[in-house]
Amino acid sequence: MSVPVQIALAFGSVGGLLGLMVIVRHLAKTIGLGAEVQRKLVHVGTGLFALILPWLFPDRWPVYMLIGITLIVLLLLRLPRFSKAGLGATLHGVDRKSYGDILLALSIGVSFFLAQGDALLYVLPIAVLTLADAAAALAGTAYGTRLYRVEESHKSVEGSVVFFVVTLLIAVVSLMLLSNLPVLNILALALMVAAFGTLVEAQSWRGFDNLFLPLGLLVFLAVHIDSSLIQLASLAAVFLVSIISFRLLGPRLGLSPHTARVYVVVVFLLLAVTAIQNAVLPVLVLVTHAWCRTSNPCNDKFPDLDIVASLALFSFGWLILGNVTGWNAISFYGISAMGVTMGLSVIALAPSPPLVRALGIAGVATALYATRQEVISANPATSNWAEPLAGVAVLVLALIIAVTVLLPQKFHHDRVAKLTLLSLIVPLGYYLYSMSLSGISS
Repeated sequence: MSVPVQIALAFGSVGGLLGLMVIVRHLAKTIGLGAEVQRKLVHVGTGLFALILPWLFPDRWPVYMLIGITLIVLLLLRLPRFSKAGLGATLHGVDRKSYGDILLALSIGVSFFLAQGDALLYVLPIAVLTLADAAAALAGTAYGTRLYRVEESHKSVEGSVVFFVVTLLIAVVSLMLLSNLPVLNILALALMVAAFGTLVEAQSWRGFDNLFLPLGLLVFLAVHIDSSLIQLASLAAVFLVSIISFRLLGPRLGLSPHTARVYVVVVFLLLAVTAIQNAVLPVLVLVTHAWCRTSNPCNDKFPDLDIVASLALFSFGWLILGNVTGWNAISFYGISAMGVTMGLSVIALAPSPPLVRALGIAGVATALYATRQEVISANPATSNWAEPLAGVAVLVLALIIAVTVLLPQKFHHDRVAKLTLLSLIVPLGYYLYSMSLSGISS
């Protein structure tokens, strides 16, 4: 297929999406489709089309171009002129704040990239996102009676049960058709995919399941597709222990039931997709946030969910960057997590007497630096290609401490976002520099 044909096909695909929205909007006016049904029809149509992308385009770049154009169109449809009365009403007619449309397009592009041509790693997560998510939403809307709270809205037990069943079926069929695994391994993986996917979907908010669900499943499958039954059973045990632990400890830490369940998802995913030593610093982000929110609360509406979203986004960000460049980013990821932990600790110590605060900051900084050194010593040489990064680690700690101590008033609002950005500036800059230097020298 020639380049002009692929470009035309990409633009035609965006036109097809807009055409689908026109049809859905027309049906909504003629037969009275509800706002949620409209959203899910567009969601399903988009997802089903996304499933054929690896076979529709012989090259990869038109897919990324298609995703980029789609994101621009979706952003335009969020403008007030279109979001309530025009085509955008098919996506934004619901009475809640959601980024689901943007995150759906983004997750399709990222999943396509991370799958690297592996049909199973792409098809299974996108199929779950497309079919199971829509089935759960529609079943919950129509038949849901046992509700549980998620941020400012509710989801239903009935919807979650439907999600589990549909995901289990998708996983079994996908693994049977797209892998050569033994039957018992297929069943074990399918059950874990269904259980993990259901927990992610049930606890996501503002459309973040459109990002967390496919990427979480993709990374989980990529890491554990060849795991033995014993390894899968051990992982399932960790999952169960995580659920029970946060169920018991959540109230003592002042966490809402929803937040405690979200923490389970994050901790399990960290332990499932990376070596245990590389999960230590990210887990400390959650621990220090629980301390900080109690000791020195901020004015953000949902700070517990903000920290989870931030941790997930910069975790996926470093993963994607490492895959794009081919230079492992795990050391830089650890430094970023260390920076956020340091910032939260400084803010948590702010109400303490000056001497206690100074000693506390010094103690936390020393402990974090020592922890990072232990983590990198346990990693293979391929992960430590940019080491030593002691200077970068110290600079990040110093920057975070200086800003949070000198400008404490700046962290009453958007605390998590600001700390995340501060913690990324130095590692990201040095990562790009180190990658360039290593590439030249090699």
